[in-house]
Amino acid sequence: MISSEQAVPASRLIKENKKENHRIFFWFRLLLKSKTGTIGFVIMSIVIFTALFAPWLAPYDPSEQHITDMLAPPFWLDGGSMQYVLGTDNLGRDLLSRIIYGSQVSLVVGLFAIIVAGAIGLSIGLISGYYGGWLDNVFMRLVDSFLAIPNILFTLVILKVTGPGMFTLIVVLGVTNWVVYARVIRSEVLSLKEREFVRAAKSIGVRDGMIMIRHLLPNVFSSFCVLGTLSMATTIISEASLSFLGLGIQPPTISWGGMLSTGREYLATNWGLATFPGIAITITTLGIIFLGDWLRDIFDPRSQDI
Repeated sequence: MISSEQAVPASRLIKENKKENHRIFFWFRLLLKSKTGTIGFVIMSIVIFTALFAPWLAPYDPSEQHITDMLAPPFWLDGGSMQYVLGTDNLGRDLLSRIIYGSQVSLVVGLFAIIVAGAIGLSIGLISGYYGGWLDNVFMRLVDSFLAIPNILFTLVILKVTGPGMFTLIVVLGVTNWVVYARVIRSEVLSLKEREFVRAAKSIGVRDGMIMIRHLLPNVFSSFCVLGTLSMATTIISEASLSFLGLGIQPPTISWGGMLSTGREYLATNWGLATFPGIAITITTLGIIFLGDWLRDIFDPRSQDI
């Protein structure tokens, strides 16, 4: 039996529910008010839906070869047909189906790479900013060392040593992109740790780890989310670039960068092989960036007056 002290008043539950509904309505209002945010939301909804339901949306098996229909042009050009809406590649594989399946790789690599980078950068940024002193100096010199080495050079060396592959690519892209998170989070923690609520928590004996998790982390999470969306866009481009160079995703796994690499050999005779994957990369990264603008508006205190 629940005592009166343990029971949550119904009025409190109703008030919290209304507050949550108001927050969701506020986010939706900001989304509709922001043209770029709306465009980004629509684009990413389509891309995520396409990736999730690729087996049902793709008209053909992406690896199925139609030798008699090699290098077929898009349907609106001479020689094209609705059988292959965007045409076929040099092995007679349907280009539309391969672009649809390629969205899965881009989203998986982009998402998990920023999870790796975010976890490392967030942890180092919190610890470095909170404790300061010699520990801060060590971490910041480590950050400076990573910044002094071009990301593409470091990535190429690691992939050349370890060999290409999806898991390796995710880890490498995560390890090379954590420094941005660490810098931003550290700068925010340096100002937050002098605030009254942190000093009050210290005065009553709250442990450092609990202060960082319960008090500092929620206050830097907004910057972390916005930074994550921007980093995901650059990570998708990095994955495509490395796959284009032959050091990223390897066949038979389908990636937009690998399709670009194949299509460059046929630019003079069949420009669609490289153009359509390039358009897919551009639209997806723009959608992520536009969605990041919306997230920035959500977490901006000035937007509360809208």
